[in-house]
Amino acid sequence: MAAAALAAAAPSSEAPAATATAEPEAGDEDSREVRVLQSLRGKICEAKNLLPYLGPHKMRDCFCTINLDQEEVYRTQVVEKSLSPFFSEEFYFEIPRTFQYLSFYVYDKNVLQRDLRIGKVAIKKEDLCNHSGKETWFSLQPVDSNSEVQGKVHLELKLNELITENGTVCQQLVVHIKACHGLPLINGQSCDPYATVSLVGPSRNDQKKTKVKKKTSNPQFNEIFYFEVTRSSSYTRKSQFQVEEEDIEKLEIRIDLWNNGNLVQDVFLGEIKVPVNVLRNDSSHQAWYLLQPRDNGNKSSKTDDLGSLRLNICYTEDYVLPSEYYGPLKTLLLKSPDVQPISASAAYILGEICRDKNDAVLPLVRLLLHHDKLVLFATAVAELDLKDTQDANTIFRGNSLATRCLDEMMKIVGGHYLKVTLKPILDEICESSKPCEIDPIKLKEGDNVENNKENLRYYVDKLFSTIVKSSMSCPTVMCDIFYSLRQMATQRFPNDPHVQYSAVSSFVFLRFFAVAVVSPHTFHLRPHHPDPQTIRTLTLISKTIQTLGSLGSLSKSKSSFKETFMCEFFKMFQEEGYIIAVKKFLDEISSTETKESSGTSEPVHLKEGEMYKRAQGRTRIGKKNFKKRWFCLTSRELTYHKQPGKDAIYTIPVKNILAVEKLEESSFNKKNMFQVIHTEKPLYVQANNCVEANEWIDVLCRVSRCNQNRLSFYHPSAYLNGNWLCCLETSESALGCKRCTAGVPADIQIDIDEDRETERIYSLFTLSSLKLQKMEEACGTIAVYQGPQKEPDDYSNFVIEDSVTTFKTIQQIKSIIEKLDEPHEKYRKKRSSSAKYGSKENPIVGKTS
Repeated sequence: MAAAALAAAAPSSEAPAATATAEPEAGDEDSREVRVLQSLRGKICEAKNLLPYLGPHKMRDCFCTINLDQEEVYRTQVVEKSLSPFFSEEFYFEIPRTFQYLSFYVYDKNVLQRDLRIGKVAIKKEDLCNHSGKETWFSLQPVDSNSEVQGKVHLELKLNELITENGTVCQQLVVHIKACHGLPLINGQSCDPYATVSLVGPSRNDQKKTKVKKKTSNPQFNEIFYFEVTRSSSYTRKSQFQVEEEDIEKLEIRIDLWNNGNLVQDVFLGEIKVPVNVLRNDSSHQAWYLLQPRDNGNKSSKTDDLGSLRLNICYTEDYVLPSEYYGPLKTLLLKSPDVQPISASAAYILGEICRDKNDAVLPLVRLLLHHDKLVLFATAVAELDLKDTQDANTIFRGNSLATRCLDEMMKIVGGHYLKVTLKPILDEICESSKPCEIDPIKLKEGDNVENNKENLRYYVDKLFSTIVKSSMSCPTVMCDIFYSLRQMATQRFPNDPHVQYSAVSSFVFLRFFAVAVVSPHTFHLRPHHPDPQTIRTLTLISKTIQTLGSLGSLSKSKSSFKETFMCEFFKMFQEEGYIIAVKKFLDEISSTETKESSGTSEPVHLKEGEMYKRAQGRTRIGKKNFKKRWFCLTSRELTYHKQPGKDAIYTIPVKNILAVEKLEESSFNKKNMFQVIHTEKPLYVQANNCVEANEWIDVLCRVSRCNQNRLSFYHPSAYLNGNWLCCLETSESALGCKRCTAGVPADIQIDIDEDRETERIYSLFTLSSLKLQKMEEACGTIAVYQGPQKEPDDYSNFVIEDSVTTFKTIQQIKSIIEKLDEPHEKYRKKRSSSAKYGSKENPIVGKTS
């Protein structure tokens, strides 16, 4: 009744504008590519109760890694001397390949020997959804060689009739081990794999062995092995291609994969077991199998003694349809800034119904930013925040939709601003390692606290001076939002002269500069995590900088530090000059004056990092062909250097890049390789892992997408020894044999895939459909009863200012989502039917029956 009353209240002439966009005919998506995109974000929070050392020194220096199967893709900083290390590191990355397990390893750092793996948390891909968005304590499991597996095996089994020398008929089992795919790196290098093939039964264990394949993670074995299957005396010609029931249950084929260790012990890579009864109904069986741990792998009676790890994990897998499917949903979302009140908009409703607001913020900000709608939306939701703020001292201090939107916006558009402002000084701090500890309790023997205090003041002054002179580099989008925040704060608290500054400083100092200073690796300002002493220095600098920019320094020249030593140190900065400089800086970045783009005269720094490059023009022979180099990409050129900060050894102007593509592993028997094809010889590069390789390819493609003479075809392999390995063409200038990856549309202004973001929002609406339904019911309750909500426990958390407008928006959302469900369901069915169980895309897990 409530919903009906609300529907009647909505004018019938106003049909949902968002559904007016023409949609493709059903089935059209079959003829175009549907992109399957995976991403992972979350937080490594802390560990506790780790196993102590035996002896007097019980503490450990710990760090944590994230692995896709056995491939490390992320590493935290080292936390010294603790059995309950607090990491508190957030992560986000695209996952470019299939995987079986997502694993988190806790290590004990060892300077002289190999780092010790204390324990791990391994989660199967299909179980990740059970932990999505929740902070969970996981018990650490033991790490042993029998449980560390990765990859899959292609196997074919046949039964042949065989007449023995004495004339009796028996069965011959033919085992054809064809290939493996995705084996792990061993000590950072492709392995030297071989396989043992065994026929195992109650009274037999016949074992054979393949040849060793050198330096490859995708070995092609193509070896056939024969095993005689003994028959009972009751065997007759009538059942010549059937294995008898009593024997079926007793025999199995076991394939064990090993890395040949040469002078050291061979390393177990995984196994599969296939009962011979798969041939009960057919004389032939062929399938891909996922490698599994050994039966005794990862089993221990002391699993509870290793400690535990607190994680927050959000894994997503999106099926991104062709662009035209998203027209209605995009239109509705982009109307959000204009909806009155803002709480009735589709974008705001998404933030209300998601279990974790961050899930909604990530795609919303990118989509609105891409279409120049973010300033209007952020201003509107910030105004809603201000209505509930009673104390000017707490302005924009919470984790609301408004503050999270601005945090994400600053990360996206402020990356270059941070680099030009902070990076030179952070490099100096990290590389000079001057002692800056001023806490008397933490001082080491021989430390001079006055010298340390001077070192710290030098860094703070240098960083502060650079920040307050950087207003011309502040991105226009940030300035526009800061201007709006300042105006609204002044109107909300007209009697507080300082609120116009604290409204801006709470973002730019507290949530932007201070956070980037204390964790430069997260903001891509440093290639690696700083050492513990440098982290401590950065923490002290960050605390001082955020206090200098805070309300206290502007109004009372008084610090808010709890520690006595910090209060004493801060007295050095209680001068009028600091307050004047901060106010001037905040005035400048919250001004509506048009600023020159910081990228017009200086190249924009896009990405840097350590990788391996292959020497150009060399032959295939020789390990020295691959050398570690420091790569740096700006909007103008790609360079590599012997070390960070050194002169470039080689430079490729961005305008000369013709294509950037993956390189087949078979070229150099190395994983995670890509090629930069330009006007000279192709540059072959090996990244440290699949995530890093994917990020470099993506950013290089985007920066060169509008280049003239971009290639349509390329060679996926290398030109070696007089021919292309892929197509065997002998001419080095031969036209490529494979079509280049589809480029990004040239009108994209920043690195945002709007279809991907809209698909993510569709998924969030789908996952939150029950809450959306409750919100719809809440609108009806308010509209009909005009009094207290009928079920406060369910409805009181929703912000509903206008029940009629909110109800109408929810109806539009539901209608659009239902229409999008159809092509998604059709694709899912097609995918499940095309990926046959046992295919390379959908390999068999464990034993089959």
